[in-house]
Amino acid sequence: MTKDVKKSKIETPKERQNRHKAMEAAMVLDKIKHDFKEPPKAMDYFYDLYENVHCKQQALHNDKVKVGTMCIQVPSEIIYALDAVPIRLCNGFYTDDDIGSDLLPAKSCPLVKATVGQFSSNNFTDKPDVIISPTTCDQKAKSGAIIEDMGYSVFDMEFPRTKESEESREYWRRSVRKFTKELSSDLNKKLTKKKLKEAIKKVGYAQHLYHKLNILRKNHNIPILGTDMFLVTNAFFFDKIDNWIEATTQLLKETEQRVNDEVNAAGKRSPRIVYTGSPPIFPNLKIPLLIEQSDAVIVADETCSSNRMFNDMVSVDEWFMYDMVDSVADRYLKGCTCPIFTKNEDRKRRIVDLVREYKAEGVVYQAFAGCQVYEMEQRSVLEAMEKEGIPILYIESDYSPSHLGQLTTRIEAFVESLKNRRRKKL
Repeated sequence: MTKDVKKSKIETPKERQNRHKAMEAAMVLDKIKHDFKEPPKAMDYFYDLYENVHCKQQALHNDKVKVGTMCIQVPSEIIYALDAVPIRLCNGFYTDDDIGSDLLPAKSCPLVKATVGQFSSNNFTDKPDVIISPTTCDQKAKSGAIIEDMGYSVFDMEFPRTKESEESREYWRRSVRKFTKELSSDLNKKLTKKKLKEAIKKVGYAQHLYHKLNILRKNHNIPILGTDMFLVTNAFFFDKIDNWIEATTQLLKETEQRVNDEVNAAGKRSPRIVYTGSPPIFPNLKIPLLIEQSDAVIVADETCSSNRMFNDMVSVDEWFMYDMVDSVADRYLKGCTCPIFTKNEDRKRRIVDLVREYKAEGVVYQAFAGCQVYEMEQRSVLEAMEKEGIPILYIESDYSPSHLGQLTTRIEAFVESLKNRRRKKL
């Protein structure tokens, strides 16, 4: 008797990597969609976007030149004006972090390890044609050289470590001019005044929409959760800008209606939190999820994956080419509160202002293990909050799914302390 033996296909490393990443993404999306009250219906666009890109590996930009950016300090207006698309390469997948761990020191930042891990596997939904690596944090600067050794085209963009002086401002302006010239040459595209003006206005409109949406979180009844807001802002990293603008416009309309209808996405007594520190990058929304699962609500943030990315708009006095390029440069330096700066009083003031404006009751400061600049700056931020009488919780975490029990206990205890503090004031 003969038997038909069905040969099973052996899974390739790339298929296994994609399957694990899809599981990570699906698990986080499922929690966001089902562990809380009914989210705005307009969020379905963003849920579907993440599912298509990270679970189904669907490319979005096959018809465009893709410029990968290692940091938000790369001017997206210049890239759009050269008919290319910026794709931020900061990576939140533990799967890629695990791969990068074989290439970088154990104590490296998990975000950098994940980014390098993805490059080493050469596994992208939208593979970048050129990578721009600003010399912001040391680990990202060194990772650019590692990525270049893998055969990728990397442009190092020099960034100053101070921003108060006229010398640093001019230094950065020269760096942006050089970047503009070299990218134009590499892409064989001429930068025109018309294209740059259009790009500045389009990015500015996207910022305007974000700010209108964000202001609604000042209301007593919170119309949208912080985890959903992180999804919206993270989508700006890789989505088509016109699609993002359209989806955010619909979300803004619905959220405004939820404010009018006094819909509260959080609990009636949920403490209001300002989130700061290392950037929450999808699917590593571990800490924001734990905060809101613990009956608190994130009403504002000071991170480079959300609020800081949309902060200041380009202010142009004269719509001439060189004036516009310099104005773009100024936008990315003046409003930056990254801890890579030698002095960073602006960041501490910004956090205090957010607490007051959004009537927050506490701050959660998260630093990735190995993210030295955020780890080093936490002490001065904690002192500034204590001086203002603002409760603050410092958490060190990584991309690993372990230690959730310990993190949950600490966050729940902090949330409960804020509730007790409120009761004592009554």
